[in-house]
Amino acid sequence: MMYSKIPLAQTLVSLCIAKGINHVVISPGSRNAPLTLSFSQHPNINAYSIVDERCAAFFALGMAQQLGKPVAVICTSGSAVLNYYPAIAEAYYSNIPVVVISADRPEYLIDVGDGQTIRQKHVFKSHINYEANLKQDITHKTTILAETHQLSEEMERELQKNIQAYNEHEINLALNAAVEKNGPVHINAPFDEPLYGMQEEPSVFPKVKPLVLQEEIEHEKIAKVTSIWNSSTRKMVLVGTLPPNTIAATYLEILANDPSVIVFTETTSNLRDDTFFNKIDQMILPIEKNEAMLDAFQPEVLLTLGGMIVSKKIKAILRKRQPKHHWHIHENRVFDTFFCLEHFFKMNPNHFFELFFEQKPAIESSYKSFWNTIKQERQQKHATYLKQAKFTDLKAFEAILTSLPRSIILHLGNSSTVRYAQLFEIDASIELFCNRGTSGIDGSSSTAIGTAVVAEKQTVLITGDLSFFYDSNALWNNYIPKNFRIILVNNNGGGIFRILPGNKNTKNFDTYFETIHPHTAKQLADMYHFEYSTASDEVSLQTVLKTFYDESEQPKLLEVFTPRIENDGTLIDYFKFFNEKK
Repeated sequence: MMYSKIPLAQTLVSLCIAKGINHVVISPGSRNAPLTLSFSQHPNINAYSIVDERCAAFFALGMAQQLGKPVAVICTSGSAVLNYYPAIAEAYYSNIPVVVISADRPEYLIDVGDGQTIRQKHVFKSHINYEANLKQDITHKTTILAETHQLSEEMERELQKNIQAYNEHEINLALNAAVEKNGPVHINAPFDEPLYGMQEEPSVFPKVKPLVLQEEIEHEKIAKVTSIWNSSTRKMVLVGTLPPNTIAATYLEILANDPSVIVFTETTSNLRDDTFFNKIDQMILPIEKNEAMLDAFQPEVLLTLGGMIVSKKIKAILRKRQPKHHWHIHENRVFDTFFCLEHFFKMNPNHFFELFFEQKPAIESSYKSFWNTIKQERQQKHATYLKQAKFTDLKAFEAILTSLPRSIILHLGNSSTVRYAQLFEIDASIELFCNRGTSGIDGSSSTAIGTAVVAEKQTVLITGDLSFFYDSNALWNNYIPKNFRIILVNNNGGGIFRILPGNKNTKNFDTYFETIHPHTAKQLADMYHFEYSTASDEVSLQTVLKTFYDESEQPKLLEVFTPRIENDGTLIDYFKFFNEKK
């Protein structure tokens, strides 16, 4: 095995491996050569080469999300590191441990007109859990710096010893923070030339600092809220984005059997139970202007779990009809989404529930039974409307979501895709992911491919056309498994804007909001060796889906064309239908 001659490169590789990082995504460059050579040749490292840094970062994010542990991305100096930013922001708000290692020019070459050089320190400062700005080793005596600052051998050894100690300390802190705070960190590593030298034995042996994982258990506060919970007759649990299998079945059963509790789960919560309310907008959109129903809906206690909430309607209603008490449980951070947060419990939800639930009978209440009756009516109307609806986005999503095999991993694109998915039941065996941290359309495909590469199960991506074409470089990837599937719903533009308030069907709207386009994915599928098929009506879609998930020699892409002008009308009429009297 070979090692870089640069101590800093050796230190980074050694500590990454010691911390359990064995997946590294590398984008090509010269300044990061010491890292590229070291990581790519190490027997304990799975290295991936992705040219586009934006795609590389989302690819790493998908792997880290699936593995539940840090994945590193490595790039050269200059603007390369800036391309990581969208994925880093997503990782920050979604609590995904991505480790950015950016190679940098030596400090004396910053802002002197040297090429491929920017101010890389603190570049992610608003969206990072820790940043380590490392120091350059005193090992390159041919540089201008060495020639103008003569040091004795003893002084040089002492200085290098201090630099090594500093770098070890900072790298340990950064890598630990990725796990302890469950989010992205940035390590900026300056390297001077020569960059490509290798040697057979290591010259440094970094010390590993252990993780410090601890919870903030406030027993008195938990006892206080338990008392309030047990005496309240209208309690709502709202669950946002959660990894699969986060909440123990024991506690879900307690919530499900309590007549005073209604549990609203988003599609991204990975909690699906017949006793829960899994289709939020279907439940609440018809009541948003009915004051009596809103009064009946308003909870005394709101308990929130998980990350971001997709439904704009539930946020709007609970901001206006605020609960008396709002408590949030999360291991990392809290957002006062409804502007009435009373308590934040920074701890594992299962540990909270272990202390929270008392062995006593649930309070009598009609809260759940009342809304269960409404739920059953909504389900009947949902089925009735879909039977007579024309083929549009809504019908396409019905066909797609009901066709999904059991026990797959499903990635959803943002915007319309995740919102349509919220209207349908998805099999409980399916693990579902979506980049809801920043809700951007820019990295869904890259994230899904990252997941597919490390997952044991088949991964399916459902995405819209703007999101897909925006991230089309995601397909420039040599690691896509044969069982990966993309379902692209192409409505020739940003269809969600037709649903939002605006002066649609004007040239200005078409150009600057909906951004109408004539593109298809056929050429991209051919270029990147995907098996390609299309559908443009219910019959052809059902036919393709019958064999779409079967084994194949290539990954597959199904492009579903829907009528741009009719999609929004069908969805608007869908919600109006719930208010029609029988």
